[in-house]
Amino acid sequence: MEQAPPDPERLLQPAPLEPLGNPDAGLESVVVEEADRPRDEGPGDGTMTENNFWLKKIEISVSEAEKRTGRNAMNMQETYTAYLIETRSVEHTDGQSVLTDSLWRRYSEFELLRNYLLVCYPHIVVPPLPEKRAEFVWHKLSADNMDPDFVERRRIGLENFLLRVASHPILCRDKIFYLFLTQEGNWKETVNETGFQLKADSRLKALNATFRVKNPDKRFTELKHYSDELQSVISHLLRVRARVADRLYGVYKVHGNYGRVFSEWSAIEKEMGDGLQSAGHHMDVYASSIDDILEDEEHYADQLKEYLFYAEALRAVCRKHELMQYDLEMAAQDLASKKQQCEELATGTVRTFSLKGMTTKLFGQETPEQREARVKVLEDQISEGEQQLKSKNLEGREFVKNAWADIERFKEQKNRDLKEALISYAVMQISMCKKGIQVWTNAKECFSKM
Repeated sequence: MEQAPPDPERLLQPAPLEPLGNPDAGLESVVVEEADRPRDEGPGDGTMTENNFWLKKIEISVSEAEKRTGRNAMNMQETYTAYLIETRSVEHTDGQSVLTDSLWRRYSEFELLRNYLLVCYPHIVVPPLPEKRAEFVWHKLSADNMDPDFVERRRIGLENFLLRVASHPILCRDKIFYLFLTQEGNWKETVNETGFQLKADSRLKALNATFRVKNPDKRFTELKHYSDELQSVISHLLRVRARVADRLYGVYKVHGNYGRVFSEWSAIEKEMGDGLQSAGHHMDVYASSIDDILEDEEHYADQLKEYLFYAEALRAVCRKHELMQYDLEMAAQDLASKKQQCEELATGTVRTFSLKGMTTKLFGQETPEQREARVKVLEDQISEGEQQLKSKNLEGREFVKNAWADIERFKEQKNRDLKEALISYAVMQISMCKKGIQVWTNAKECFSKM
């Protein structure tokens, strides 16, 4: 289905990743022992148990969805869906009782958590949330975000999001994520107190960096192109699946017409009545199964949609790298300009046109004391600029090293998940076709007995 991206040279090895601190309360007694143990260096393999302590010690589930009515920030009444998150500690070997926490969260709170993770961990491919409103659906399926079937699929998607975060070797150790699972009251205030919104890059600045950066990293450019292609391919696949589902729905409902015709026909036939009645029954059973089949298909579609939204997460990492590269180039350009000014002041020659040079010609030369003072200021600025440039270089290298390590982890996860989902979908289609063959085989037997 998907075309593999160009494989960049893997020159960067993942650095040791330190934990971000232990939780403060609640399930601390369960996780603190594991958190204090030395970590394996490098990223995990993306599985649900490797290189993290959350899923080894705690079971996380979104077990229930509930429709509620309340007032929003504008004091207007609204209807929304709340989801019950349950965390259960794994039972100790010594037979101690397990600890269980449960709380309700709205979809908007999941969004706030993900926005926080995007800002605080820009080098990580942050797992996406399930869609807020249904997209790429076949026309008989409701697109209402309050539809029970859609809410159920979104519940599964939100649980998968939490499991993705909990299985990540870095994100699983974040304190805000822990509080999201355990602190029901004032959690939003706790997140906002971190000031993460102030660290968020503006879209205009990111767009400016995209077009003005002079030396983009080839690997991240290829990754951005790959994410665009991945999104395009999966979008096309989902559209085709929706069209096929519409046609398949029509085919199955035609079998319902066959069943009705055979049943009515059997009422006027004496010798063939039983055979026609039996054949009509097989057709009716087959036709009525399409709703469950296409509902099951939606779960496979949701797995594809997850990676449709992962494409945007990949581009977010690329945009952050472009911003850092742009800031680095601007710092280098500013430093070169100040060095040139200092050299011109020291030698008394002006290489380029400047307003200062014109002013000097019009109003006379500066005194030696004034020139010396300006040189001193420029030398201090140059020293500060060199330190800033060095700091940005180190920051950029660290970002690339950690980002590419996480991208490699993501690629392994993606290949494994998509392969499993597509194979399961193919097996389902084969099973569905076999049932269709069996229906007509049974009908043939009914006709032959007439």
